[in-house]
Amino acid sequence: MRVAIFASGNGTNFETLVQAFNRHEIQHGKVVLLFCDHPNAPVIQRAKRLQIPYETFSLKQFASKAEYEQAILTKLQEYQVDLIALAGYMRVIGPTILSHYPKRIINLHPAYLPEFQGLHAIERAFDDHMQNGRTQTGVTLHYIDEGLDTGPVIRQEHVPIKPNDTLDELETRIHQTEHRLYPQVLNEIICQISKGEKE
Repeated sequence: MRVAIFASGNGTNFETLVQAFNRHEIQHGKVVLLFCDHPNAPVIQRAKRLQIPYETFSLKQFASKAEYEQAILTKLQEYQVDLIALAGYMRVIGPTILSHYPKRIINLHPAYLPEFQGLHAIERAFDDHMQNGRTQTGVTLHYIDEGLDTGPVIRQEHVPIKPNDTLDELETRIHQTEHRLYPQVLNEIICQISKGEKE
């Protein structure tokens, strides 16, 4: 199973997934490509260090989102990608890519969907804690569809918000949950797909 990871920023989840593949915690697959929509993002340095091929270009280089996604799709086909894992990719995937990868694109969202869909989910949960006493948020892994964080849920887990938490402490706890959960879920999905292809 040939996997592409999409990321836009720092890339801690990207590195966690690559290391999980390298340790064979995720079986029957390998990361063959990082796609990043920000040419100067730190995740690219992680890809270089981990010796993962990468492609990077931004939406503003194209006349339309459809052309941008067609360029990405061409790269995915060049690398013979079977499955896409979104790890901090900050754009909504459109029909150009989605139609070629039905139930083959997985997203990680730092909230217990349908709560806090969209951007700044951790900050919004923390603000709700400060203003209204919220005691938990969560992490969700889901297949994507045409909507914003609306696709079928694969796995969710609550993350507590402690009374004296700072935003940084909550972010750390959420990232720890993400780093544990994403490799587990990706391994299960790849094993299921691989088993189905062999039957």
